[in-house]
Amino acid sequence: MAALIAENFRFLSLFFKSKDVMIFNGLVALGTVGSEELFSVVAFHCPCSPARNYIYGLAAIGVPALALFLIGVIWNNHTWNLVAECHKRGTKNFSAAATFLLFGSIMGRASVAPITWSVISLLRGEAYICALSEFVKPSSLDKFPAENAAEVLAKFPCRDVPANLTKFRDEVTRRLRYESQLFGWLLIGIVAVLIFLTKCLKHCCSPLSYRQEAYWAQYRSNEDKLFRRTAEVHSRILAAKNVKQFFGFVALDKEEKELVQEFPVEGVQPSPQWNAITGVYIYRENKGFPLYSRLHKWAKGVEGNGPTPEGHELLFLAS
Repeated sequence: MAALIAENFRFLSLFFKSKDVMIFNGLVALGTVGSEELFSVVAFHCPCSPARNYIYGLAAIGVPALALFLIGVIWNNHTWNLVAECHKRGTKNFSAAATFLLFGSIMGRASVAPITWSVISLLRGEAYICALSEFVKPSSLDKFPAENAAEVLAKFPCRDVPANLTKFRDEVTRRLRYESQLFGWLLIGIVAVLIFLTKCLKHCCSPLSYRQEAYWAQYRSNEDKLFRRTAEVHSRILAAKNVKQFFGFVALDKEEKELVQEFPVEGVQPSPQWNAITGVYIYRENKGFPLYSRLHKWAKGVEGNGPTPEGHELLFLAS
């Protein structure tokens, strides 16, 4: 268990340092593979009991995949931008294409970990064998004893069978492992084709050139980095001023004293400004000039969320 926690913490540290979508997806997949391997070794124990095998086997594949999917949705910034957008402005400014694009982006990013978990589980085969061993037809096995067939077959994943049934256990295990791995490879192929088609569609429908799209990605990354860093400093200085006003003094270290002297904070941003830079943003242009984010749009003094006579909306969402 300690190894599982340590691996997940290492994975999370890499995750939060990642800025590229492909790196992000790769880290998610690698973290999921490691977690699934540890889960199979530490936590997976087939009950080898009729009616329980099926539920346990499917739960071992489906429940972690569902949990990973929900975590992916929660960690996606687009999710909370959408919540803020619906809360503050509603979805009246969204076209059907924009809404589909947004949900597709959220679902696609959140599906990386659960699909990886499902694929690894199917390729390993333990959960599939546990779930379906009792459903193998006894008639498909040559000279298999028909008495209590379901109970005997349910014990095959645990290898707890009489010596005279060992050859049947090996055959059932081999057959089910083949089916499980076949489904795993098919899932990999389907996902690969979908990713290829999605990437082609994205680049074909993108209103931006390749270089401008790369610039937009760099801008978003730098804006987010600088905004978080500045917000951290701003909030620390504001907190220092309020603490000093309450106690009459504030205990600052050398670095914090330099920050207070270098960056005087006069007040806080009003709620309308926070609302203006919060929410879903779809690439727009105003009078032919690109607006790369809600903060960029606010800084340029462009009002409204939808297309205007002077502006042009292009349905292209950041990855």
